[in-house]
Amino acid sequence: MNDLITIELKQLRFFAFHGLYQEEKRTGNEFEVNLAVSYAPPAGTITGLEETVNYVSLYELLKTEMQRPRELLETFAMEVTERIHASFPLLKRIMISVTKLHAPIPAFTGTVGVQYAKEY
Repeated sequence: MNDLITIELKQLRFFAFHGLYQEEKRTGNEFEVNLAVSYAPPAGTITGLEETVNYVSLYELLKTEMQRPRELLETFAMEVTERIHASFPLLKRIMISVTKLHAPIPAFTGTVGVQYAKEY
């Protein structure tokens, strides 16, 4: 792929109810999402919003999807990637990472997450 523009949304914070365990489904958790989408720019310089991918629309899509609980972060990442591509078919590459900030593991002092990338 030559000449790609990448739009990034970084360190987005959401409270949601993704998780396999009943406690997670009941109490929820904090998540951090990072998203990078790439597309081939039109010829010339981009000068208008209609020539690019609106990051506000990407954020709204992520926000909506975060409120649809999934048991696995892998499921979330893969389904959201497909929703993003359906909404923005010009995208050539989508990379998303989802981090659960408070893992339900006794005495665990870190985060857990999933990263998924797909090229079209």
